[in-house]
Amino acid sequence: MAAKVCVVVGIGPGIGSNVAKKFAAEGYQVAVTARTQAKVDELAAEIGGRGYAYDAADEQGIKQAFAAIRQDFGANIHTLIYNAGSGVFKNFASTSAEDFERCWRTIAYGLFLHAKEVTPEMVAQQSGVIGMTGATASLRGMPNTPAFAPARFAQRSLAQSLAREFGPKGIHVFYSIIDGIVDTPTTRSWMPDKPDIEFCSPAAIADTYFAVANQPSNCWTFEFNIIPGPIMGSMATV
Repeated sequence: MAAKVCVVVGIGPGIGSNVAKKFAAEGYQVAVTARTQAKVDELAAEIGGRGYAYDAADEQGIKQAFAAIRQDFGANIHTLIYNAGSGVFKNFASTSAEDFERCWRTIAYGLFLHAKEVTPEMVAQQSGVIGMTGATASLRGMPNTPAFAPARFAQRSLAQSLAREFGPKGIHVFYSIIDGIVDTPTTRSWMPDKPDIEFCSPAAIADTYFAVANQPSNCWTFEFNIIPGPIMGSMATV
């Protein structure tokens, strides 16, 4: 039997790249996507996968890339991990209409387009996984998230709709809420005095995604939050 195909959309140095590495290490054929060809080529070479460059909110770019993925791997998509994001953190007066639309297009509209692309084949094969990286902003708006939070709310509600419609058809939809700071070089530079144990390990997050994506169909998880144990007293999701 041919290895399952996993597409990871959005491969920054944190969650996306680690998810791609995890699924590749577990025997999946992995396609990685981002806006920059050099970026996807570098990771694809490292994991033995393939890279495709396009904007996550570009419908035509998605169609072309996924047609190429199916042809290159000789198989349909089994798993889609949607990790694309756009962070705009300003007060309301400083947030432009362009900021608002950019967040919505990347976070919510991009997910919609990707789900439209993969659900027909997943329904036909009666199996598949669609997983998303979300944020605590999907649960509450804050003074500096008038663009980011509405996009995350929209993404989470779309995930709920997808899970309700496609779960009975064999497609496992899950939504991960990252309730902490992901450990990357950038976040380390922002918080040089923060203890190691208070950062979310992107490799451990990838392990969690893989475990959830491979749950038996009589025990599926839809939504879960990820947070380092030492700071659970300050959870935003409870």
